[in-house]
Amino acid sequence: MVMVSTPATADTQVALSDVEVLRIRNDFPVLDQEVNGRPLVYLDSGATSQNPRSVLEAEQEFYELRNAAVHRGAHHLAVQATDAFEDARATVAGFVGVADDELIWTANATAGLNLLAYAFSNASVGTVRSEAGRFALGPGDEIVVTEMEHHANLIPWQELCRRTGATLKFIPIDDDGALRLEEAARLITGRTKVLAFTHASNVLGTINPVAELVRLARAAGALVVLDACQSAPHLPLDFKALDVDFAVFSGHKMLAPTGIGGVYGRRELLNAMPPFLTGGSMITTVTMEKAEYLPAPQRFEAGTQPISQAVALAAAANYLRETGMERIAGWEASLGQRLVTGLSAIDGVRVVGPAPGVERLGLAAFDVAGVHAHDVGQYLDSMGIAVRVGHHCAQPLHRRLGLTATTRASTYLYNTTDEVDLLLEAVAQVRPYFGVEGTGASK
Repeated sequence: MVMVSTPATADTQVALSDVEVLRIRNDFPVLDQEVNGRPLVYLDSGATSQNPRSVLEAEQEFYELRNAAVHRGAHHLAVQATDAFEDARATVAGFVGVADDELIWTANATAGLNLLAYAFSNASVGTVRSEAGRFALGPGDEIVVTEMEHHANLIPWQELCRRTGATLKFIPIDDDGALRLEEAARLITGRTKVLAFTHASNVLGTINPVAELVRLARAAGALVVLDACQSAPHLPLDFKALDVDFAVFSGHKMLAPTGIGGVYGRRELLNAMPPFLTGGSMITTVTMEKAEYLPAPQRFEAGTQPISQAVALAAAANYLRETGMERIAGWEASLGQRLVTGLSAIDGVRVVGPAPGVERLGLAAFDVAGVHAHDVGQYLDSMGIAVRVGHHCAQPLHRRLGLTATTRASTYLYNTTDEVDLLLEAVAQVRPYFGVEGTGASK
């Protein structure tokens, strides 16, 4: 499966239908409740998604029938648990288009990015085999990220630069939230050792041009790290087809429980890269003086792993695949356009990111003139509408936009057009409610 671009507006031949979305909602028990006397409208899936019954049942079934440590025992339950754990790896690896041994389990995408940054750091201090030298950084080397990164794909690289003496550089964005590719071409040079960028912005909704950025990195000889936190749940993905060296994603944003995520790495890179965490279950031989490590993925999975969470993530991947990622992407593109068009038409509301009609995820972050985002969020919560408020772990991006905080509505496959319309009606009442009509409108 090849990653496809999300259409600016939904293709009615591809997208989910209203009837299908209503059926899908029946699979998510958490959605069937009231908040503050009104039906819950959950528009915070960019922060964390909800779980269908099949995912909840998969985790419960593991604990009821198969619970044991993996890769350690020879008894029946240990074999059952190990099989479930590795079957889950195969399922999720297939979901993102990679081989089983190229997928490492981590707690989440943040842990995955720290794994990579610390592995590069270990390579940089010369404490490991020489084949890891390709990951070493030092003074004069550069890491390039973008101005739209969330903190998880920024701070680990800041710290890696601090430890190694390398320099961190940033690809700027334009006022519509798109990367300035002419600046990317100027910044990515022979000194660039790592290019790390988000596939899709959790604030702007911008979907970045992966192929163009990978082309620039390849020409410079840089490693490419893709943050797929906001794309793996919402877009058809094939990391091999995207030609990235590494990629990370979180399970809890794609219908799975918290505590599970993945790192993809090209096999030859993973087997040359030094481990980050060390300990049991990742070694071949240990003496009192040294250790030899297993090939990937076990060399990066020291200690007891999130077994039931991995099983549940596989159930989530199956649910998404059976529903159809192209159809989910089409539906969310439609909801995203409905959001940005409707919000942009409300007096005093400024939407950040691509304008109506331009490709974006099914989310929109916005500022209501004269009303702090936290007050907007509390007002919406009083109407039963759950959104995210604050800087969304993207302070530098908000600073670039001239804002300290925004309100973000983010959709998923279980959201309806009626829910988007309820949000729009509620946002239109925010400024009148707080008595700031006609003062400092953003438009």
